[in-house]
Amino acid sequence: MLNDTQLKALKPKEKIYNVTDSLGLSIQVGTTGSKLWRFRYQFENKPKLISLGKYPDISLLQARERRDEARKLVAIGVDPSQNRKDVKTARNEAQANSFKQVSEEWYAHWQQDKHGRHADYVMRRLEADVFPAIGNRAISQIQAPEIVAVIKAIAGRGALDIAKRCHQTIGQIFRFAIAHGKATRNPSTDINPGDIIPPRRKENYARINEADLPELIRSIHDYSGTPITRLAMLLMYNTFVRTSELIGARWQDFDMEKKQWKIPARIDDENGNKIYGMKMDSDHIVPLSKQVLSILERIRAISGENELLFPSTKGEGKSMSNNTILKALERMGYKGKMTGHGFRGLASTILHEQGYDHAHIELQLAHTERNAVSAAYNHALYISQRSKMMQDWSNYLDSLSNKK
Repeated sequence: MLNDTQLKALKPKEKIYNVTDSLGLSIQVGTTGSKLWRFRYQFENKPKLISLGKYPDISLLQARERRDEARKLVAIGVDPSQNRKDVKTARNEAQANSFKQVSEEWYAHWQQDKHGRHADYVMRRLEADVFPAIGNRAISQIQAPEIVAVIKAIAGRGALDIAKRCHQTIGQIFRFAIAHGKATRNPSTDINPGDIIPPRRKENYARINEADLPELIRSIHDYSGTPITRLAMLLMYNTFVRTSELIGARWQDFDMEKKQWKIPARIDDENGNKIYGMKMDSDHIVPLSKQVLSILERIRAISGENELLFPSTKGEGKSMSNNTILKALERMGYKGKMTGHGFRGLASTILHEQGYDHAHIELQLAHTERNAVSAAYNHALYISQRSKMMQDWSNYLDSLSNKK
């Protein structure tokens, strides 16, 4: 049997030669001095030979351990050479069908009709939160506890909305994998996000009664603060969008000829806070009344060529603060009585009382549930009826501003 001293002393010769250790293990010395471990064995009465690695990268002890593993395979009727090929094939197949690889194939298919910012955001979230944990795992081998660990890690840093959407995205990727024969089941369906993601505390939004609306409208028209804040409030009560959707508005999303504002799907920062777009993961159309088009012209005169309708006075490409409208309402005497979100509740109540279709109102408020079938097109559902409703709403608000 060989020892390390003997191994180190082996010198190259004019021809390749072998030095035997034991039980079929030998070391082959090349003409350049390279030393390669080899194992000879019999399988089905045929002589076989496999390489076990280079010395000294593979030590004598490690070479003997590899030899013994190969001998065990022979003893149970498995050819070590064929087993090595099978393992390599399985590894290559696993890599080709890894969660990351399948996700990239899903993304190429899914993103075609999605807003660019939203699509980029979804991939960034996968790269940051999901791939490091399960990206290299064969998708067919991933189990529910692994997905739970991913979701818990995201929720653990307080990004509850991101955690929920990552669960949804993982589910979509598994459905894609099943459709393309890369997996047989979707383990994300074993998980109810509510069982592992803590609920977010709900907020109550103060709002005035309908009877007090005329006075509020007049107060907004007479607001003595900055003109851009007054215009933001005018735009808000005419469109009753969410405050974050209003302050994040970009000119590129407005089509003045179609008289539509298409708010893209939600984009969050890495902490789960919305920085742009909708509350949900699909686009939303706001029909623009004549009054809103006039308001937009006045906003354009102030914001100029800025990408944002309501840029922050601090610059740096940021939008108006989320508290700007709330503070303006407080200065007008509505502290604790009205919030920016309160315009949405008022609009819903009044439009229902005026007899407008519940489905049209809910869709305009973007309350309608977006399911897999309707998500691609329901942002434009009932657009003609909603356009009329929004024009009627602006006309109604104008009539209130003239009441004494």
